[in-house]
Amino acid sequence: MNPKKVLFISTRQIGDVLVTTPLISKARELWPDAEFHFLGYRGKLDMLHGNSDIAEIIETSDRPGFTEYLSLFNRLFQRYDLAIVSQPSDRSYLYGLMAAFRRVGVLSGHPQGKDAQDPIKRSKRDKQNAWKKFICMHTVDVDYFAQHVITEKLRLLEVFFRNPRDLFSKPISVTPPLGEPLTPMIANALVQPYVVVHPGPLTAYKRWPLAHWQQLITWLTRRGFQVVLSASPAKQDVQLNHDIISLLDEEVTQKVINAAGKLSIPQAGTLLRGAALYIGVDTSITHLAAACNTATITLFGATPPTNFGPWPNGFIGEQPYQLRARSQTVGNVTILQGPGECVPCRKAGCLDRADSNSECLDLLEPAQVITAVEQVLQQST
Repeated sequence: MNPKKVLFISTRQIGDVLVTTPLISKARELWPDAEFHFLGYRGKLDMLHGNSDIAEIIETSDRPGFTEYLSLFNRLFQRYDLAIVSQPSDRSYLYGLMAAFRRVGVLSGHPQGKDAQDPIKRSKRDKQNAWKKFICMHTVDVDYFAQHVITEKLRLLEVFFRNPRDLFSKPISVTPPLGEPLTPMIANALVQPYVVVHPGPLTAYKRWPLAHWQQLITWLTRRGFQVVLSASPAKQDVQLNHDIISLLDEEVTQKVINAAGKLSIPQAGTLLRGAALYIGVDTSITHLAAACNTATITLFGATPPTNFGPWPNGFIGEQPYQLRARSQTVGNVTILQGPGECVPCRKAGCLDRADSNSECLDLLEPAQVITAVEQVLQQST
């Protein structure tokens, strides 16, 4: 198969868009003359800014009405030779069915943990996936504990390889967005060397305690670093940065820049490329930091690093990480996990809901992070 037009579909968050870039790069190696388009949610596609492999970006609402569906139908209908569906949602598959003659796609994973042996839940998932398998020439199952998300995406192309192992025989990298100049307010305040700290995840159960951030930032400034606190424009992230800064003494505060909501994704990339180090939680900007080849330390709680740990650029193979390790470093990425046999559980915190805390993160002490920082800095000198 040698498609002339290919549509990539990723209808989720900005981090999910970023982790499709190795898939796009590998598809470009396969089909150097094909025209690539990308369909995703409006406001979630900045990670593709300046990506030379993508000829056209198609934006849609996350909850489109009838008129928008009709417009999208007219725009997509059978325009493509191949649709690559990188998310298991029904809507993504419907877009793929609408757009292309042939499709490959990611399927929802089977139940994990205590639910794995539940025949009712397994049967329900199989029924949900049946029609998706029927309309695809190839599918890949999600495995939240054993298969990395980059591997999952790349495996969508294995049907086009005589030897699928060739997909992982060369260095694999994530392509960050093209950078843009920082705003004068940030650029003029920056002092080298600086560390970017990103404390705000999308959900509360991925948060590290405020007092821990206070101790870490205080130590960094006394070590001679300026600290740039980054955050999305979301109200809860802006408030989180404010709460952390309120705990710092005046001397430390003078060495901290609060960049909450002041940078676009391409500008964040520029900031990260100039940083001596990045420290953050399990969130999309952490993946961006790793993609920018910045030394990256990330704090993981419920999420299995084997599934969604930031990919160390240039790694050869299918799996960079162990499922559980208090500290593990691969390439430019260090992943820290808290204590507990339940880590990682892949639940939404200890109460299994978005506003829950995670005891494993509460018990991940600043001393462990400081030790990791010292090791990373020692290796870079």
